[in-house]
Amino acid sequence: MIYEIFMPALSSTMTEGKITSWVKSPGDKVEKGETVVIVESDKADMDVESFYEGYLGVIITPAGESAPVGSAIAYVAETKEEIAEAKQKAAGAASQNGSASPQKSEDPPAKLVSSPTAAAVASIPDVVVSSPRKSEASTSGRQIVSPRAKRIAKDNGIDLAKIAGTGPNGRVTAADVEAFLQPAAAPVAKASSPTASAVSPAPAPKATAPVALGTTQPLTTLQKAVINNMNQSLSVPVFRVGYTITTDALDSLYKQVKTKGVTMTALLAKAVAVTLQKHPLINASYSDRGIEYKSNINVAVAVAMDDGGLITPVLQNADQTDLYSLSRNWKGLVDRARAKQLQPEEYNSGTFTISNLGMFGVDRFDAILPPGTGAILAIGGSRPQVVATKDGAIKVASQMQVNLTADHRVIYGAHAAQFLQDLAKLIETNPQSLTL
Repeated sequence: MIYEIFMPALSSTMTEGKITSWVKSPGDKVEKGETVVIVESDKADMDVESFYEGYLGVIITPAGESAPVGSAIAYVAETKEEIAEAKQKAAGAASQNGSASPQKSEDPPAKLVSSPTAAAVASIPDVVVSSPRKSEASTSGRQIVSPRAKRIAKDNGIDLAKIAGTGPNGRVTAADVEAFLQPAAAPVAKASSPTASAVSPAPAPKATAPVALGTTQPLTTLQKAVINNMNQSLSVPVFRVGYTITTDALDSLYKQVKTKGVTMTALLAKAVAVTLQKHPLINASYSDRGIEYKSNINVAVAVAMDDGGLITPVLQNADQTDLYSLSRNWKGLVDRARAKQLQPEEYNSGTFTISNLGMFGVDRFDAILPPGTGAILAIGGSRPQVVATKDGAIKVASQMQVNLTADHRVIYGAHAAQFLQDLAKLIETNPQSLTL
């Protein structure tokens, strides 16, 4: 019997997936539940496991190419004798569709060095997408390498055996390879102003290789996903409300807690989450059934990816999580996001989003509303300003500009203004309460 391996739907927005690498080659024995192929979804690299036992008969979609969700990407033969039948079936399907012939077994793709990845259960029954687990390779002395790290090493002629992995179970990540490529990079000078560094909730993206002018660079799967989301946002009637917040008290608190591992991202996310408790409408979203009030406050924070695009790791239940745990959670989320190991619920469960470009010295900007949410807060950099007090005196205070983009089908101007007013009051007068 011949079985098909389909391109799984790894997220609700995924329409096609890209084959990062085939772990098995044509003719290899395949066990039920064994990883066969690594698929790049819109946000992460996923292990796809076979639902059947047999032999990988033929690969329809080779590494580096994409296929629509639900389409066959390979055939598994129940016995060795049926491999020829699988090839004939694939060739017949290719001729009917007018597509390229399947990859020949005598020229199999390179095997992937074992790479456990985060994932979710696929919606198509012919494949199983694995959850994070301890790799067998980690106990057999074989090196664990992420697909992207392998690609970078291959492009630069690097021997992976020379690189020590910093990921889970000693996994070599893309960041490890990039660090190996630039061992002599000069350290970045520390910011002279604590306020400037305090408004950097997400690490800045690493410098990428220059692109040759006059050429066209294909979009990555992640970039395509971002474009799809932005196109969806065009149909939403939005409005924007700005507010100036004095950050002196928040900066003072940050100086006290940053030695304990607390990040400014955690402080801002916590402040937003606590304020959202008083304004559930700002945490709601529009649907065909009406206004959906969320049961949890999950704050997503935009992070730029090294290879283009962005992702929004989610601090779940941010209002109920203590500040120190929130900071630890954020560090883990960013590390997994850079390694493309986030589970779907770690990037698609946000109910409110924060985007911060203050780290680049940006004063103010407007953010685009992510699909499925009611509002997003754009945060500019905090810097000293000469301000007038209520009694007519003049003083210097650190201030930042924030702009709320909101879905006008759910939120009205007064709602947005009241939310920003309460957020400013918390940050300006009582930020110490965030540590309780």
